[in-house]
Amino acid sequence: MLGLEEASERILGALRAVGTESVALGEAQGRILAGDVTATVTLPPWDNSAMDGYAVRAADLEGATRDRPAELRVIEAVPAGGFPFRALGAGEATRVMTGAPIPEGADCVVRIEDTDGGERIVRVHDARDAGRNVRPRGEDVREGDVALRAGTPLGPAALAMLAALGRATLEVGRSPRVAIFGSGDELVPVERFAEVREGRRIVASNGYAIAAIVRAAGGVPVDLGVAPDDRGAIQALFEAAARADLVVTSAGVSVGAHDHSRAIVEQLGAVDFWRIAARPGSQLAFGNVRGTPWLGLPGNPVTAIITGALFVRPAVLRMQGARAVHRAPMPATLTTSIARANGMTQLLRARLVRDRGGWRASLTGSQSSGRLASIADADALLVIPPGGGSLAAGAVVAALPLAGAGPMLERLSTSLDA
Repeated sequence: MLGLEEASERILGALRAVGTESVALGEAQGRILAGDVTATVTLPPWDNSAMDGYAVRAADLEGATRDRPAELRVIEAVPAGGFPFRALGAGEATRVMTGAPIPEGADCVVRIEDTDGGERIVRVHDARDAGRNVRPRGEDVREGDVALRAGTPLGPAALAMLAALGRATLEVGRSPRVAIFGSGDELVPVERFAEVREGRRIVASNGYAIAAIVRAAGGVPVDLGVAPDDRGAIQALFEAAARADLVVTSAGVSVGAHDHSRAIVEQLGAVDFWRIAARPGSQLAFGNVRGTPWLGLPGNPVTAIITGALFVRPAVLRMQGARAVHRAPMPATLTTSIARANGMTQLLRARLVRDRGGWRASLTGSQSSGRLASIADADALLVIPPGGGSLAAGAVVAALPLAGAGPMLERLSTSLDA
């Protein structure tokens, strides 16, 4: 069986970006930049003040103290958005606001707090930080520099940079269309919950979870519903799903009498691998249906969500051209001992709390793969490497943050305020 890393590499190595499209800057949040962005201007375009104060010559401030301040004549005031009209001479100062250009002749800025705030004559009593208060021309980016690389996810900072560079429209990775369906005679959509109350059916919750994972990663989920445990019905959905950019199914990849998905994929395309050395998640499958990549997730709800987070999310990002597709693990200290499993990497659901010693991880109760509460209450997956024996309380393990880890952030805020 493949390990987690090898399975991920096999999947990502088989995927290609699905194309690009142009979007307005205001609609680009969360998208993936399709090409390098080269600056066509220099930012900032001039030396400017980092704070409210006075633009001066350093030579005029030598020896200035509170008892013997340097006295300078104020020749003009320049607001942010304005420009100085006069060059600075010896013994002169220009009042400047934050962001205002520095006049010719000035080489530093004195904070207003280090002066008496004079309007015609200003007395400077502390010049120690004056040299730090100028933002030099081109400090941010220079014309011709690559400001952002292809594959960059467009969050607030990247969007601000693109706006500053005048990029009103952007070329981004096209959002892949991801066909999603499940199979099982017992499954019904949430609208038929009355049948669940009667004890005859189960809500097909996996589809909603997988669609959310796809949407959060920038893809477009195409919900094809649920097929009964009938080979013909399942094959018809596979045929329809192959028109998308990626096919994701849940259930049907094991060895039961009603598990038809692998056999159908082998008929319509190819199965690259089936089974990985992870628990939960060992029944993961990957291949293609008529050339369209296919990820077959296990049917247990918790396992579908975990494999969706570990494999579907990176796949959707990679198909948009993203370079970094995995969440970075962080170290967490176990609050209880954990038995290891020979030959299997365990993926355990946990809540994280931060104290002065770092992150501490506590399991969310029973780790049954059918217990949705175990992951609904989780902030992270603990990655427990295979081996014999146990990891004792106090051992440090890798924790992979889960999407929607709001409770963890709330606890972080509380712990830091304590």
